[in-house]
Amino acid sequence: MKFYLISDNIDTQIGMRLAGIRGVVVHEKKEVADELEKACSDPEVGIILVAEKLTRLCPDIIYQFKLSRKRPLIVEIPDRHGTSNISDTITQYIYDAIGIQI
Repeated sequence: MKFYLISDNIDTQIGMRLAGIRGVVVHEKKEVADELEKACSDPEVGIILVAEKLTRLCPDIIYQFKLSRKRPLIVEIPDRHGTSNISDTITQYIYDAIGIQI
C-alpha cells in the first residue's frame, strides 16, 4: 500500500518525495479532480494526501470522493502555514457522511 500526494506547493512535494511518497503539484480544480481519479484507479495507492489549500479550493470534489469510495483513504494535510483547524474538518466530514452534528 502506497501514499500519493496532491499538493499546490513544490516544497511539500519535494519533502514528501524525500520520504518516498510520490505525487503531483496542481493549482486548478480540474487538475485536482483528474489527479484524484488517477490516484483512485491505482490499486497500489491506499492513502491520498491532499493539501489544505486544495481542499478549500474544491471541497465538493474532495467530499464526493471521500463519501463515494471505500478506498483509498483521502487525508487533508496542512500547508506550511498551518491555517486549518483539523477538528473542524473532521466534524464537517462526519456531518456530511452520516448527518450527525458533533
